[in-house]
Amino acid sequence: MDEIRLGDVTVTRVEEMHGPVGMTPDQFFPGSPERAWAEQRDVLVPDHLNPEDNVVQVAMQTWLLRSEGRTILVDTGVGNDKSRPAVAGWDHLDLDYLGNLERAGVLPEDVDLVVNTHLHVDHVGWNTRLRDGGWEPTFPNATYLVPKADFEFWNPATNSAVKGGVNENVYEDSVAPVHANGQVLLWEGTHRIDANLTLEAAPGHTPGSSVLKLHSGTDRALFAGDLVHTPLQVAEPDHNSCFCEDPVESRKTRRELLGWAADHTALVLPAHFSGHSAFTVEHRGSAFAISAWAPFSRYATL
Repeated sequence: MDEIRLGDVTVTRVEEMHGPVGMTPDQFFPGSPERAWAEQRDVLVPDHLNPEDNVVQVAMQTWLLRSEGRTILVDTGVGNDKSRPAVAGWDHLDLDYLGNLERAGVLPEDVDLVVNTHLHVDHVGWNTRLRDGGWEPTFPNATYLVPKADFEFWNPATNSAVKGGVNENVYEDSVAPVHANGQVLLWEGTHRIDANLTLEAAPGHTPGSSVLKLHSGTDRALFAGDLVHTPLQVAEPDHNSCFCEDPVESRKTRRELLGWAADHTALVLPAHFSGHSAFTVEHRGSAFAISAWAPFSRYATL
């Protein structure tokens, strides 16, 4: 099953791809001790860590929401045909993401809102697609909700560090075209989408990182973006990924939001968890523990 209902909102998982990310734990999460990975082995293996080559496994997926008559996409993966010199495995991809979206009942023109929780390369790729040698918005009728802080931070015209990094070319091919087409709504602080859904700033991973909170009926959920990449960060929330721009703020934000999820029995839906993709969490001493996995079908281990 790839669809669940939370209050009045239908949530569908749409896969772009899943499998090894090409990094070992010490590369992806610098400073995380071997002891921590060993202690969490039962939770991590095989869905989140390949025991044979010790490589972290992740998924690239979009959360498709239907709320108050609108079709909403949360994060849009890596995308096809994009030049990604910093990540060879993501360079000029040719994936059937739009086919997967269609099998979930959605054509590009059906999408009303696109939420980019932040503007990293693997969250904005399908914002655009290649047509006649140029980049055009994939979702022609959608408003793209983009955190203002990230829109400014990742602009290579003002941030020279973008060149040569993981986000090289991303602004130009996946952000600027939708902005030029008048489809971007920049927001900061909080942004109410409807009675069920609210965007909130969650800085640290990037300056504009955000989460989407769902309150509908008795159900609560946290569409967490890159708040966590692996179950290890639930058990030991002080460990950041190598892609966190502000390590101190990342730790603070992670603890606060996992605490909110535990206090509200909220389903946590990160952007990159493989396996069953989403979970509920409970307090465990000074940290947290996964209390149950969501009823999404389990990704096959590659």
